[in-house]
Amino acid sequence: MQKKQNKKQRERLTTLLPYLIALASGILMGLTVAPVGAWFLAWIAIVPLWVLVVTSAKGKNQFPPAFLWGIGFHGVALFWITGIHPMTWLGVPWLPSLAITLFCWGFISVLGGVFVSIWAAVMVRVNGQKPWLRVLIGIAVWCGLESLWSAGPLWWSSLAYTQSPHNLVIVHLGQLSGPNTVTAAIAAVNGLIAEAYIKRQDIKMSSVPLRFVNKYLATATGLLIILHLIGFILYSRPIAQLPEAALKVGIIQGNIPNRLLRSSEGFRRAQENYTNGYLTLANQGVDAVLTPEGALPIFQRNLLETALVAAVKEKGVVAWIGAFGERGDSYTISLFTFNSKGEIVSRYDKAKLVPLGEYIPFEGILGGLVQRLSPLDAHQVPGSANQLFDTPFGRAIASICYESAFPEQFRRQAAMGGQFILSSSNDAHYTASMPFQHHAQDIMRAIETDRWSARATNTGYSAFVDPHGRTLWISGYNTYETHAETIYRRQTQTLYVRWDDWLTPLLLISSGGAWLVIRGMNKFTNFRNP
Repeated sequence: MQKKQNKKQRERLTTLLPYLIALASGILMGLTVAPVGAWFLAWIAIVPLWVLVVTSAKGKNQFPPAFLWGIGFHGVALFWITGIHPMTWLGVPWLPSLAITLFCWGFISVLGGVFVSIWAAVMVRVNGQKPWLRVLIGIAVWCGLESLWSAGPLWWSSLAYTQSPHNLVIVHLGQLSGPNTVTAAIAAVNGLIAEAYIKRQDIKMSSVPLRFVNKYLATATGLLIILHLIGFILYSRPIAQLPEAALKVGIIQGNIPNRLLRSSEGFRRAQENYTNGYLTLANQGVDAVLTPEGALPIFQRNLLETALVAAVKEKGVVAWIGAFGERGDSYTISLFTFNSKGEIVSRYDKAKLVPLGEYIPFEGILGGLVQRLSPLDAHQVPGSANQLFDTPFGRAIASICYESAFPEQFRRQAAMGGQFILSSSNDAHYTASMPFQHHAQDIMRAIETDRWSARATNTGYSAFVDPHGRTLWISGYNTYETHAETIYRRQTQTLYVRWDDWLTPLLLISSGGAWLVIRGMNKFTNFRNP
């Protein structure tokens, strides 16, 4: 009787083991980003999933493990979403706030699981192919799925961002074809290691020579080295710093808690902090001052009456001020350029809004069920996808908060003549790991477009980044700070800026074409030799 119970326990453990392995390896991938930052785990964290999918019995058992891997990765990487709770400062009661927070976190984690499950389904479909083709298809499909996901409103945790800001050498591959170049590199190394392990298992059950295992491991090692060498060459290129292209920019980190933004006290503090910060920086001889997203939480029509704009008129130093624009009965989150006379000469409206946080998906259905979390009662709308942001110093690449996760926003503006990046954000309602991940996203965008970047946030982390992704200065967290750095306007164009993401279509076409050719040849061989 005891033996039967022990046997059942072993069988139960054997059944659960693939799920536990998949979930654990997904969690390891999630630990690559802040707050842990174990970026090196990304180069092996897909291996267990790859092995489980390929070796599962005719694909009957691969989907739940793949789903759990996706939940493990995205759930851990995006755990900072839970930091928005409690939202009592927005008038949301404690319990509904918890429900909304868990829904947001759970939904994005489940969505990540779905995408990884789709990848697993394709890999099962090509399970009988040669390992090299399986690796090629695995890379192509993963990149294709990330491209598909990033085209929607919910996007943040690509494989590529696991390497920023710690492994800047490999992040430089983004200059070739965007972040999917880094994603492809990670998937390729993981796939080759996994195939080596699978071959090793085949040796135990057949007469497969050991040299096949060594071949895949050697290829994985060689590829890892070559990719880092290419990245190092890009990283080592000197950055031209022409005196006539210099621009001394000051940033103000106002440190106004979001719970105060809707109050008269919060607005008073915002006026005081940003006006004093502007005057301090103007006296230091800066050319322009950048403020965070929603620095002054008022509409455009009221901006001219503020002490900050009065200071701009007095000092004559250009200012980029975050506030709210108007569009009919709706409003936008905007960044305004005030020239030396205190006049608005350009405006950029946030184009990528945060679902639930800034708009309600399917509002006609969910509008009565989900309370909007924005600090104003009016209806918020996104800006145009084709905006350009001209300033007295030339065209800039503008980004407001969530847009940092969307490389196409930066690539398009760089291709249209954007010479430097202005990133304006408010991450005050999240835990510290979120703004650090946000900083990592901005580093990737600076590298991909080969541009200097100035980033102003409400409570941190504000920073200045050079075109190689090196952080010249970064603020503290939950602190009031002002800082000035000299950045340089640039008109260079990386391959990514010129040609967009050309690698993903190439991978999909080449892998799909190779699969069709080999499949056709096999059918022809079977027909000739029935």
